[in-house]
Amino acid sequence: MTLAALSERIEVDPKTIERWISTDRVPHRTNRQALCAALGRDEAFLWPAAVSEARAQSASQAEFVAMHPNRGSVPAGTWQSLLEGATESIDLLAFAASFFHDTIADFDDVLLRKARQGVRVRLLFGDPAGRAVRIRGEEEDIGDSLSARCSLTWKYLRPCLGVQGIEARMHDTTLYSSTFRFDEDLFANTHAYGAPANHSPVLHLHRVLGGRLFPHFMGAFERVWDAATLVQKDAAA
Repeated sequence: MTLAALSERIEVDPKTIERWISTDRVPHRTNRQALCAALGRDEAFLWPAAVSEARAQSASQAEFVAMHPNRGSVPAGTWQSLLEGATESIDLLAFAASFFHDTIADFDDVLLRKARQGVRVRLLFGDPAGRAVRIRGEEEDIGDSLSARCSLTWKYLRPCLGVQGIEARMHDTTLYSSTFRFDEDLFANTHAYGAPANHSPVLHLHRVLGGRLFPHFMGAFERVWDAATLVQKDAAA
């Protein structure tokens, strides 16, 4: 089919079609459908990148479960339910995340039980003496309170350290969100400058094949994990 014939068939100026070809521009969806009909080819053949992007966007939208305006608005019992229901992975990244011990009386026991059941547990919390914790404390105008909470978290976690199935590392990294992953569900607690994490929005995501949000946050977790220091039982005394 000639350019002129195609132009007449889909009712688009020939120069526009030339630009699509010469610059690899992706036409508007309506024009893509018209071109597919005229050429007898599907979109995946003519614009594989566009179709992949559209599918990824659709999958990413499907990943989004809910947005809670702050951590306190996450429904009561959610954290306990997710912990108890995990069968493969529990990954926790924060500075202190002391709310776990505050709201789940047997938090350590649950982690130990899940590890015995074969769940991989990774604990990634802040270094009480680290620069990142000190700066965050200054930004929130709470002095060394965050450092104290980090120390308390590590002391509470002592029964879990050195246990098969539980890995613990201490980080000194600036966090832009805390990440709490339970199998296919992930909660990203965003951080806003000068505000404590529990006052900031929480995104609830569920992993969907082809989605980008879940792997995006888990990629950040892995980078912090790789840079963190292994915690031995004596180090948390």
